[in-house]
Amino acid sequence: MKRLPLVVLALIAAAATGSACGGGTPPPAPAPQASPDSIAMAERARQDSIAAAQAEAERRAREEAERVARQREADSLAAIARTTEEVRNMLAVMIHFDFDKANIRPDDAAILDQKVGILQSNPNLRIRINGHCDERGSDEYNLALGNRRAVAAKQYLVSHGIDASRIDTQSWGEERPMAMGHDEESWAQNRRAEVEITGGGDVLAKP
Repeated sequence: MKRLPLVVLALIAAAATGSACGGGTPPPAPAPQASPDSIAMAERARQDSIAAAQAEAERRAREEAERVARQREADSLAAIARTTEEVRNMLAVMIHFDFDKANIRPDDAAILDQKVGILQSNPNLRIRINGHCDERGSDEYNLALGNRRAVAAKQYLVSHGIDASRIDTQSWGEERPMAMGHDEESWAQNRRAEVEITGGGDVLAKP
């Protein structure tokens, strides 16, 4: 009868020991490992992102280069237009003559010298020199006088190296006055020769 409690105690001790050995915090689960496929996909995504960023940068660089090129072209065309207009204005400067004369005055020679430079710098340029008179004298006489004035201006240019074939002449006599008055001031303005471009004047260079 005394052995029974000992057996019970032994069972209780064994149960306690088993409980102590099997209890406590369970070991951590192993960390998930990335598969080779997922690593490859991530690398491809990274490379695609880099490539897209490079492509965008290159696109922006091209657009900027094109914009700069367009601006430079516009600036160049504007500069050419300004220069051409300036040269045309220089050609339009008239020379004047004394009453009943066709000789080139010293102050007008400087104006013709400027036209020589323009013609030399623009070998395709062709011009016509128009001679004019004031209202005094007959129509026939003034047509002849206007022609002598135009020819005198042409001869000056030719004597300074300009090919005569590039220069035509015409006389308008008294038909196209600059000033409509009937006094010496108006007549002095009307006794003139002026240059008209007949070819090669679309783009002009300065002398």
